Amino acid sequence: MHSSTPTLQRDTRAWQFQVWASFGIAVFLCATGLAWLPGERLEVAFMFMGYVFCLSAAFMLAKFVRDNQGARRGAGQGGGDTPLWKLVVWGGFAVAMGLTGWGLWGMAISATYKAFLGVSWLYLITCAFTLAKMLRDRHEADLAAPRLRSRLQARTEAAE
Repeated sequence: MHSSTPTLQRDTRAWQFQVWASFGIAVFLCATGLAWLPGERLEVAFMFMGYVFCLSAAFMLAKFVRDNQGARRGAGQGGGDTPLWKLVVWGGFAVAMGLTGWGLWGMAISATYKAFLGVSWLYLITCAFTLAKMLRDRHEADLAAPRLRSRLQARTEAAE
């Protein structure tokens, strides 16, 4: 009889620190760029709203993709989302990114400032996806740990 002990794969503390640090740096860079953004207050407010819209849309898209991946694997999370919800999630992300990019492109600021805002914005979005994945992985590992312990206990009791 072949006996293998299943293990849970978890992210290292170093990786978790790097993900949180990157996300914090991205938020700081975006906030700094927006705080010093020249122009009318209304333009600054719209850019800030665009960044927040993109950030929330990125987290929503990450959750949507992960939930549907689990549903396809038969992980007991239902049959997946409806096509209309898929359109809302992907459409919301596309609209958020498109409008924010369009607003940034059309602003009357220097090319260097646009580049800074653009790069920090894209950095924020990629960090948001990475953070969402890391948090979801941790959540799934936390849910799987008790199941694994009970299987190991049952296996030990059966062997006795």
